[in-house]
Amino acid sequence: MQYGPTAQPQYGSLHLPHGAIDLPVFMPDATLGVVRSTDATDLQNCQIQALVMNTFHLMQRPGTSTIQSLGGLHAMSGWQGPIVTDSGGFQAYSLIQQNAKFGSLNADGITFKPEGADRKFQLTPEKAVQLQMSYGADIIMCLDYCTHVDADAALQTEAVTRTIDWAKRCKKEYERLLKQKKLAEEKRPLLFGVVQGGGSEELRRRCAEALLEIGFDGFGYGGWPLDKHGNLLTDIITYTRNLIPAQYQMHALGVGHPGSIAELTRLGYGIFDCAMPTRDARHARLYSFTSATTSFASGERWFSYIYVNDDKYIKNDRPVSEFCDCLCCTHYSAGYLHHLFKINDTLFFRLATIHNLRFMTMLTQRIRNEYYGQIR
Repeated sequence: MQYGPTAQPQYGSLHLPHGAIDLPVFMPDATLGVVRSTDATDLQNCQIQALVMNTFHLMQRPGTSTIQSLGGLHAMSGWQGPIVTDSGGFQAYSLIQQNAKFGSLNADGITFKPEGADRKFQLTPEKAVQLQMSYGADIIMCLDYCTHVDADAALQTEAVTRTIDWAKRCKKEYERLLKQKKLAEEKRPLLFGVVQGGGSEELRRRCAEALLEIGFDGFGYGGWPLDKHGNLLTDIITYTRNLIPAQYQMHALGVGHPGSIAELTRLGYGIFDCAMPTRDARHARLYSFTSATTSFASGERWFSYIYVNDDKYIKNDRPVSEFCDCLCCTHYSAGYLHHLFKINDTLFFRLATIHNLRFMTMLTQRIRNEYYGQIR
């Protein structure tokens, strides 16, 4: 099955050691082991299915030995559902691009020393897999060489070459650890490769074909998904999905705008993560559906932003959204949220975050219901 602008999306469940997740799924970023301002019970009540945590950050704080002493990521965070760990390649690349003094990339891996750190860190393909497996992740990502879509052809080619080489090493180390740990099939974490290549169809194809030959459980769309104007790179994202056979799930790494999720689900992507909904919540930018039902194919505006810090909400006694069943909307008014924001009370951050997260889970449920109804 080939995906394209008019193709039907793929649905189903992804079975993982800590439970199954229904697709499409949005996963909030719990970068350092926490979705800021919430706890595991809040996330469950929002019907969050899985979290994304980041190896680059976790290996620095609280540190791998601490995570292991606390029983792994699930025990440490109190979250018993699936956890996906990002390898940290994007973050390391971004740090080094910001200032070369913070580190370097070479054929062996990535060496970095963030500002204020008292020592250097090294992230090789082997170590990336070792760390993620030691953390108890359900899906682990290969270390990849991330680039911006506007990077020159020479850098894009180098990134693809290293991404393929690192993927081979990740797979080899993964298989070694599976054998060493004697994990049963249902207990093993899934391993995803990441397709790089910037905006070049030739490089994307080269990377995808090499990764398919190595063999992975699923794949991620690697690289920055937006152009310099902030628009989704729909053409290359669609092309990349078409390179991967339909039986493999694809993770649109870092994509979390509601409109982008609706669009990329239609193109065959089933897994999404982003810090944007929770970051927006903390800055009083809340999401709301415009009606009780949604038709994503109609072209009508189906969601809006509510800036609850605006003075027009001072005396508003209605909930943030009439179409939301979250703790915030069923117990508190927009006026009260405005008050909490103005006095900088931490309750605002919790309630606003809960609201945006519930919007995101309702979004994927609505997408699932609309598209599934069309294809079953």
